[in-house]
Amino acid sequence: MAVALAIPISQPVPAQTMEERARTAAEASRAKTSDSDALQQNYVTPGLSGQSIATVDNSRTFAPNIACQKTATMLEVLVQPSGTGDLGTITIARDTDLDGTVDSTFNLPVPVSGICANGVVSCQPGSWNGCSFFRWDVDAARALKLTAVDMPQLAGCYCINNSCGANLAWGNMASVLRDLGGGMIGALTTADPRYGVAEAVIDGPAIRYVGAQSTACSSNPNLPQTAYRANPAAISSDAYAASTGNSVFQALKGSAIGTGTSLQYRHCTIERRVTVLKPGAQDIISRTSGGYSTIQNGSSFDFLMGSPADNSLAGGSCTLVDFRMTLHVSDPDRIVDARLSQFFADDWAQVRVDGQLVGSGPSAWTTLGLPPSKCELKKTFYSYPNLDLKPWLTAGDHEIWLRVAVASGGEGFAQVHVDVDNSCKTLEQLVDGCGTIAADPQCKLDSERVDGVQTWINGAATGLKPLPQTRILGGPACPTDLTRDFFLKDRTYRCSVDTVAKPDTSRGAYIIDHSTETILADRARQSDGSFNASTRPFSLPDRGSVPACEPVCKTRAPKVNSEAAPDGVVGAKQNVPTGYDTFFHACTAGNQCPAGPGEEVVSGCGCLDDFPEAVVMMQTVRLAGADLVCTGSVQ
Repeated sequence: MAVALAIPISQPVPAQTMEERARTAAEASRAKTSDSDALQQNYVTPGLSGQSIATVDNSRTFAPNIACQKTATMLEVLVQPSGTGDLGTITIARDTDLDGTVDSTFNLPVPVSGICANGVVSCQPGSWNGCSFFRWDVDAARALKLTAVDMPQLAGCYCINNSCGANLAWGNMASVLRDLGGGMIGALTTADPRYGVAEAVIDGPAIRYVGAQSTACSSNPNLPQTAYRANPAAISSDAYAASTGNSVFQALKGSAIGTGTSLQYRHCTIERRVTVLKPGAQDIISRTSGGYSTIQNGSSFDFLMGSPADNSLAGGSCTLVDFRMTLHVSDPDRIVDARLSQFFADDWAQVRVDGQLVGSGPSAWTTLGLPPSKCELKKTFYSYPNLDLKPWLTAGDHEIWLRVAVASGGEGFAQVHVDVDNSCKTLEQLVDGCGTIAADPQCKLDSERVDGVQTWINGAATGLKPLPQTRILGGPACPTDLTRDFFLKDRTYRCSVDTVAKPDTSRGAYIIDHSTETILADRARQSDGSFNASTRPFSLPDRGSVPACEPVCKTRAPKVNSEAAPDGVVGAKQNVPTGYDTFFHACTAGNQCPAGPGEEVVSGCGCLDDFPEAVVMMQTVRLAGADLVCTGSVQ
């Protein structure tokens, strides 16, 4: 009898291709990180609670320790709906020090008729009347409390009692607990950012949050690590302080190899120079020759010329006597008023300014010769013309000329009155020493201080600006207040000086410009500096086919319109107080739509494109919030 033995021969398993290995790794990574639930389950929750975390391919596990303290019950909320649909009893238990033991338990003092993202609404049971609005807050002892606010300070409110529908709290217990507990957790973590939530577990009418202290191992909630949330601008100056004390950072910062260039730092200033001037009255106008007296009274001058004493001038039948006085004007802008206030003579007189006749008497005498009638008048005439001389008194020297015609004896006199402004004045000049450097395209602003305020650090604006400065200038003799946006800008520019040869990219550009999907073109530089162009066949490996998109499906589930606004519950304002929640699901491997409980499929699996619908919805919301404009005519 012959017995035949069949010996199986094992076939070698073919090695995976690179593409297959990549797809396998991608699928493994996607299984652990495809959505927020997967991330929380695989990494966040075990990381904060000290449990084991597996690598992407599950080949190794490790237990991280990124939390100083952990507790299984950081916060537990237990609710009990009443017959009116309100949450009649809400019990809150906390482990305040995260030592694993619940040390605080209390009940809310009001029933809850509506829930908001950051608070609750309490109305008359079973109705939306007599409502009070409360926001979750934390007191000085870091215990939860309710603070009465106006409804606009709350967000995402909706109604849960019988005025909006039957059995809303029990029928939507999971979402009610998540929204209620989320508002509490938000208030706690805002007040003390050291604490984080590792996991939320719903068990019937209760929700329990697993917590951990992960920010820093400190009993003080005011941590430097969390200070930037309240003052984001401080991070720039702190980063600069840290970098200046780090020798490695400074070495890399100034490295020519690292930057490809050598950097030069050029310092300059933009300075507002102000000089306070208080000239003496004689520095504005002065008598340099002629005349016989100058009388100064504060900022007023009287320049006197002639011979006013009675019969101090001797003549014959008719003698011409000339008096000349020179006034030097240094600052004509400060002359407020200048007048020929008076002149008189026995017998005749003329007054000229720079040779131009401005007055004569006792009657018109316009020539340089003798008077137009007899010289002897046997009396003294007086003239008070109060003539404005300011147009003549420009900068420089000016001659006042008094000519007197005397018979047997007489006198002559002229007076010029000048008012000047000798108050304090400022001479302001902006000296820009940075213009040339700023115009250089190789130079960039690195740092700047404006009147001591750091406005730029390391090439970035700090967001700080100095307030307008007021300075007292001129000293005790002439104090002057001057307010300006700035007086001194102290700048440092970082200028690039090429010291390292830049790479030659012409060969790569030639390859890209001249190659096709089937031909690879190249151009190589020879030792003698010439170029050698070549081509050869080229093909890409087959990359396989991929789906045009990830198949998704669209579903919807009916819901009660229980959202609340300051005017009341939305559903009470609508003809049909129900609506739909819309969901999108990624289809399964068998191209099936994984619709949830109570959901109906609106669009089956495929490459859905609801962008037009999204645009219409956003435009509707935008226009609904726009102002309504009333006009006086029919539009």
